[in-house]
Amino acid sequence: MSRFAGLVRGGRGAYRRGVQLVSRLAICAAIGTSGAASVARAEESADRWNAPFGGQWHAAFTFASDYAQNGISNTQLGPAFQASLDYRSPNLLPKGAPPLWFYGYVFGSNVSFTNAGSGAEIDLAGGLKMRLLQDRLGLQLGYIRYLFPAFPASLGFEYGEVELKLDYDFGPVAVGGRLRYSANGMGGIGQSWNKRALVSAPLSFSRLPFDASMKLYGSLGDFWGEKPEAVGLPANDYLYWQIGLVISVWGLDATLAYTDTSITQEGCGYTRLCEGRAFFSVTKVF
Repeated sequence: MSRFAGLVRGGRGAYRRGVQLVSRLAICAAIGTSGAASVARAEESADRWNAPFGGQWHAAFTFASDYAQNGISNTQLGPAFQASLDYRSPNLLPKGAPPLWFYGYVFGSNVSFTNAGSGAEIDLAGGLKMRLLQDRLGLQLGYIRYLFPAFPASLGFEYGEVELKLDYDFGPVAVGGRLRYSANGMGGIGQSWNKRALVSAPLSFSRLPFDASMKLYGSLGDFWGEKPEAVGLPANDYLYWQIGLVISVWGLDATLAYTDTSITQEGCGYTRLCEGRAFFSVTKVF
């Protein structure tokens, strides 16, 4: 079995564990199998706890049938239990100026890799966000550090990424783009670029019981790594995609989705970790 398949099983970047060794895909506006997505939903919720310097705390807990991002499983197709805590500062610009604030969060999840065993992933992130054009246009620039305290440092799992995101809400449809760059990615892959486009649309054509709401989303991404052989990838880049439905009711976000990649079974170490499959998750934000 290739190192990619064993270490890939992580889904955090669909390649994350894998490719990232070789996800937080989710809709960062609606999905729930990743820390970033949980944090995004938390920011959209009502104010919860007062935090230092006039900011706000939010927390989220997620159960997912598979921790997958960018199509690759980080839990060997097993379930994941995840938690996140995020901080949002008050607006940094004077009243009347576009909203600009600092954010930070910590995210944790169980992971399992074929050739490395089971352990935990902890993500630390921070950066700036801004809303323009009557809050329709969103900009974000930040940094994410991925930690794996249960695994030997010699495996080279830990790394960091710079992230740039842009999204625009047209009303009936919202579109977004995300670019992540690492100078020294997971598992010795060297430089890496992860690009993803996302489209989501609320399904508000009919009234649902219990004041429930639904959102449909789809995403397409491309991961490129400088040294694919270091993590067992068959080529420098691969595509990943996902389509899903998010139902929000009773204070919960339930996601049913399908994810897949362009990686063949041979390229994934003859495992099913990169194959197309359905998964579900449930998230509660506090």
